[in-house]
Amino acid sequence: MNTLTQIIVAFIAIVHVYILWLEMFAWLTRGPKVFRSIPADLFEKTKVMAANQGLYNGFLAAGLFWSLFISDVNWSKNVALFFLICVFVAGIYGAITASKRILYVQAVPAALGILSLIF
Repeated sequence: MNTLTQIIVAFIAIVHVYILWLEMFAWLTRGPKVFRSIPADLFEKTKVMAANQGLYNGFLAAGLFWSLFISDVNWSKNVALFFLICVFVAGIYGAITASKRILYVQAVPAALGILSLIF
């Protein structure tokens, strides 16, 4: 992977660590400020669901970080590509079903990472 691709992958991984933190540990405090479209009374009721979503975002971050430490170039690219595609698909689905903002937070950076890996 070239340096630009590594920076993009690292950035996306850091974003997903933030999402993990937000959904697992700050859902009741920071969550209402970030997800303003969700009624305030639902945060307590959905904290277990949000924590589960956060855990999955953590797996995405772990996979992306892992790809940065693989010494075999082809294996590193394949692992990064797999996790970037997962992030891209999740971002598209989230943009369609939850918030258009997810398109810009997840799908667009993942698409840039995928393009950077391919070209």
